[in-house]
Amino acid sequence: MISKSFLTAEQTKIMPEISYNDFLKLDIRVAKILEVEKIPGKSRILKGIIDLGSKKCDVIIGGAEFFEPDEMVGKIVIVIANLETKKLAGVESNAMLLAADLNDKPYWLTVSDEVPIGTKIK
Repeated sequence: MISKSFLTAEQTKIMPEISYNDFLKLDIRVAKILEVEKIPGKSRILKGIIDLGSKKCDVIIGGAEFFEPDEMVGKIVIVIANLETKKLAGVESNAMLLAADLNDKPYWLTVSDEVPIGTKIK
C-alpha cells in the first residue's frame, strides 16, 4: 500500500462535480483483454482487442513502458464502453480501460473472475 504522503497535490485533487445524469451516460463494463500488440514507433501505448461479451472492441492501452503485450492478454478489466471513437497513432480506440494512475503507471481496475464478461458496472 502506498501512503498518501507519496502522492502529489495534483494526484489528490478532486475533479469538479458532474450530475448524476451525466454519470448515467457512462457505459462501464467488465471486459477481457483478448489480444495486445506493440505499435511500431510508440513506446507508451499498445493496441489491444477487448471482449465485452456482446462485441469486441479495439482499444489503445497506456503503460506500454511497464508491461509486455503478453502480460496483458487474459486480464479482466473495467472499461468505459461507449466513448466516441478516437484515433491515436493510426489506431482507432472504441473504449477506455480504467486504471488508478500512480506516477504515470496504470494499475488496472478489475473484479473477481466470477463476474461475467460484459457485466454492467453501476
